[in-house]
Amino acid sequence: RRMARIVQPRMAELTGIDKAKQAAGYKAVDDHVTSGMVVGLGTGSTAYFAVERVGQKLKSGELKDIICIPTSERTREQAESLDIPLCTLNEESKLGVAIDGADAVDPDYALVKGGGGALLREKMVEVMADKFICIVDDSKLCSGLGPSFPLPVEITPFCHMHTLRPEDGRGD
Repeated sequence: RRMARIVQPRMAELTGIDKAKQAAGYKAVDDHVTSGMVVGLGTGSTAYFAVERVGQKLKSGELKDIICIPTSERTREQAESLDIPLCTLNEESKLGVAIDGADAVDPDYALVKGGGGALLREKMVEVMADKFICIVDDSKLCSGLGPSFPLPVEITPFCHMHTLRPEDGRGD
């Protein structure tokens, strides 16, 4: 059975916004990932470049003895294609850093995350990290969250009634 490979433009083909995403993703890894860490790997167009950078630094030997936890199947596939060692929160539940993008960021740095469908996994990984690095480019900045972007809501079966209760605490 053939495995699908993630294909992304090579550096020479990057233009405009992709260059900004690459710069943000690379800087996050360069500044916050060190050898020996457990690292959460985010999902999305900007996080793609952070994963790529981890793979580059492992291959060059600049990073050693790290293990990563992907927040989606797409990120897992990309990381595996780059020979990045992976595990799940079942094996490692203490992360040094998690790096992920956001779908929208307002002037007060409130974020919308999970628009790509990995909301629950992203939250589960990021909440276990000592540090969460959110990487964004200018295209994600907005004047306010809401009408311009649908806000994701994910309800899990084990607490669906709790989630459906009004926020005022009345429970009706």
